[in-house]
Amino acid sequence: MASIQEVAELVEKGKVKLIEAAVQEALDAGVDAGALLNDGMIAAMGVVGAKFQANEIFVPEMLVAAKTMKKGVEVLKPHLAGDSVGQLGTYILGTVAGDLHDIGKNLVGLMIESAGFRVVDLGVDVPAEKFVEAAKSEQNVKIVGASALLTTTMDSLKNTVQTLIAAGIKELGIKIMVGGAPITQAFADEIGADAYTPDAGAAAVKAKELATA
Repeated sequence: MASIQEVAELVEKGKVKLIEAAVQEALDAGVDAGALLNDGMIAAMGVVGAKFQANEIFVPEMLVAAKTMKKGVEVLKPHLAGDSVGQLGTYILGTVAGDLHDIGKNLVGLMIESAGFRVVDLGVDVPAEKFVEAAKSEQNVKIVGASALLTTTMDSLKNTVQTLIAAGIKELGIKIMVGGAPITQAFADEIGADAYTPDAGAAAVKAKELATA
């Protein structure tokens, strides 16, 4: 029978073809679905994120691991208590106006979802007002994550963060996270963001911290 440990290893190694059968086998053997999700898959993605930060693995391996987890979660979903897939709350995600990059954003989305959030991805070239609208209309929003991948769209990121602050997002207890190739901690501080992370693995760790603080 498949154990939590085996399921975790399959996610870590990105064994997309084997994960569904293993998860089903574990469930059939009476392993708790919540434990499979938290101690198995989410824990495994934590390891993957740490390896990515240490440059032991790269984007392709991380994507495959996230894809493996996604497939495993599909099998788990019917067995989980309603909210546990997005138990940490909702994370609004998007690339700012004028910027059409989505690979980094998609990777962050996968990692954030793997960490236990419900992700609402607004896509690319997202106007500041759309971030505000989503933050106010979606349920249980904990964090808004905005990315800029070009030096020319850093102003757009600044505008997005300041529009969110002006709209009273922080008073609602919602945190603002920023990222992207040209962004630095200093720039994030300057524009009033709550957090900056250099990559998707770090984003998932930080998001968890912010949501549970």
